[in-house]
Amino acid sequence: MCLKETILATPRHSGALFPLTLALSLREREYLSTGRDGSLAGEHFPAPSEVLPLPKGEGRGEGKGDGRLSMCSLVILALLLTVSALAAKPPTPSGSTVVKSPDPVPPYKDGRPTAEYRLNALDAGVVLRHGDGPGRCDYLGARDLWAFESRGTYYMNYDAAGPSGWLAALATSKDLIHWEKKGPVLELGKPGEDDSKSASYGVTFKDGRTWHMFYLGTPNVSSAPNFIPMFPYQTMKAKGPSPTGPWTKQPQVAPFRCKPGTYYSVTASPGFIVKQRGEYMMFFSAAAAPPTKRTISIARTRDLDGPWTLDAQPIVSPEEQIENTSLYYEPANKTWFLFTNHIGVDGRGEYTDAVWVYWSQDLNHWDARHKAVVLDKKNCTWSKDCIGLPSVVKLGKRLAVLYDAPGGTSVSHMRRDIGLAWLELPLRLPEQPAGQ
Repeated sequence: MCLKETILATPRHSGALFPLTLALSLREREYLSTGRDGSLAGEHFPAPSEVLPLPKGEGRGEGKGDGRLSMCSLVILALLLTVSALAAKPPTPSGSTVVKSPDPVPPYKDGRPTAEYRLNALDAGVVLRHGDGPGRCDYLGARDLWAFESRGTYYMNYDAAGPSGWLAALATSKDLIHWEKKGPVLELGKPGEDDSKSASYGVTFKDGRTWHMFYLGTPNVSSAPNFIPMFPYQTMKAKGPSPTGPWTKQPQVAPFRCKPGTYYSVTASPGFIVKQRGEYMMFFSAAAAPPTKRTISIARTRDLDGPWTLDAQPIVSPEEQIENTSLYYEPANKTWFLFTNHIGVDGRGEYTDAVWVYWSQDLNHWDARHKAVVLDKKNCTWSKDCIGLPSVVKLGKRLAVLYDAPGGTSVSHMRRDIGLAWLELPLRLPEQPAGQ
């Protein structure tokens, strides 16, 4: 849940008049190579002394025919060598590459970790604005989204801040740019239930013919009209026959709950699910307070309608101050990329200030040094301080990074919109990853 509070290759020569590029195989080069006086077509190629007769005193040794090249010939030869070398350069790799940042993030006042790498997304701006949802459901904001694809349609469950509180609402799209709002898909629980004040952030997972939704519930919110969800953040369950529902709540299913004295004492909210060797792994958000320390951990089960077992330790230290997850597997390098929200701090307090990504080839082992900034004030075009929760989904040869933000220099929880940024695929690792 979101914070609610060339190498240039030298052409090989085989006696040919013109240099051959590395685009030819060795066998092709041997076949095409000729003697000095032979053309590539097998015809006689006149020696230099037989061509370009020059007046006395101009080139080739003052017209003496001693075989030396004229200045013009030297220029032409140099140009040919240059073109040949350029043609031999390897093509620029496609995709998006993690690079060392030339302008690292300045240290935070409390010393929380920063990222020395960047995986720069190209921002496309706002694609869904708050305020016009059915029944005024999002008149105070649209945020904390979960995006996914099914049978050619893209779905977005987003937190609609409306008259009665924050509820998971649905929007659909064919291109991730134009969205049609459908309205809330969950309702508040009964008084005293864990979702009596907010039923939001709906994370979906299809298993066979059944769609499962894990959503955030809390009985505590701020005062009207904002109704901002407050601790504790619990993971709750619903299921349905399709990606649009209708969703039937399962109050009898308690995936996991916050536990006093642990790293998830105030937050144990849902996240991305991966199925591996018959086991479901949920990368959930965890936090303990006070002071509030946020991180990501793994919950495990073999039954989506049963209890989950939480790992004894999170995947990275709570000092990282991250929350929420969306994962992408890159087959080109067999690497998992975990996109998450980073929480920064300045004189205005704590707020979500960037989208970060961590990478690992093993879902069970993550190195906190292997992280990069994806989107922040440097490359977001419309929100310069606050960047909210990310959700990633593939479209063709690009990876879409959807996120929420309030715009301008605001860091408010309210009146946020949904933005879109792009990463070209494949995602590429740095040449020398940190710590290696």
